[in-house]
Amino acid sequence: MDTVRPKKFLGQHFLTDLDIAKRIVNALSQDLNAVVEVGAGMGVLTQFLIPERAEKLFVVEIDDESIEYLERHFPTLGNQLVHSDFLKTNLSNFDKNNVGVIGNFPYNISSQIFFHILEYRDSITEVVGMLQKEVAERLCAKPGSKTYGILSVLLQAWYDLEYLFTVNETVFCPPPKVKSAVIRLKRNNIKELGCDEILFKQVVKMAFNQRRKTLRNSIRPLLTPEIIGNDVFNKRPEQLSVSEFVALTNLLTPIN
Repeated sequence: MDTVRPKKFLGQHFLTDLDIAKRIVNALSQDLNAVVEVGAGMGVLTQFLIPERAEKLFVVEIDDESIEYLERHFPTLGNQLVHSDFLKTNLSNFDKNNVGVIGNFPYNISSQIFFHILEYRDSITEVVGMLQKEVAERLCAKPGSKTYGILSVLLQAWYDLEYLFTVNETVFCPPPKVKSAVIRLKRNNIKELGCDEILFKQVVKMAFNQRRKTLRNSIRPLLTPEIIGNDVFNKRPEQLSVSEFVALTNLLTPIN
């Protein structure tokens, strides 16, 4: 691969350490029906994905110059190189089941990437992604942590999350001002949460948008006089596990 790099970075820092690239690729399971790489850039992960996953690999890239680079250096990809915005891509087009997602996620849209993945949770069984260390820690945080938040709950409702390793700033071009980390998500066995899932998401967002307040104050518009005295509303959102948020949602919408 030559050293020419795209002029437009779109918030992305390109990994230059090949050993780390191999570690990221090796963290993804081998038994997936399809693998979708997000934002391949100069193909530092792609070059290690192609040998073993050539027929299963789909590379989604939005940047014109990156697309030209990838077409030049990985001509075997053909129509598996998808010139598209990942956030607008229908991920079930790649396969309906057992899809893996991998990438060095652009810092400025990493949260949006995970929200998009959640929309396809029935298709996507595994995710290996590199992102800002602070965000990675937030996603993997457990109840009681100050970093536990909206995406922690929503992702952990459907996936088991694992913080794999930290990546230093010096292995990127251009170097970011913060450390990065690689995490892995594996789909759990939950098919349904056992509550109104739209309301569940609303409750989680409302609660954490005013995380310093008790639930009695942060989600007050959803409460009725019959339930407002329940002790759970004395808690703050970071004190509740996923199952407790499910139970809270059912207080608001009892299952008939």
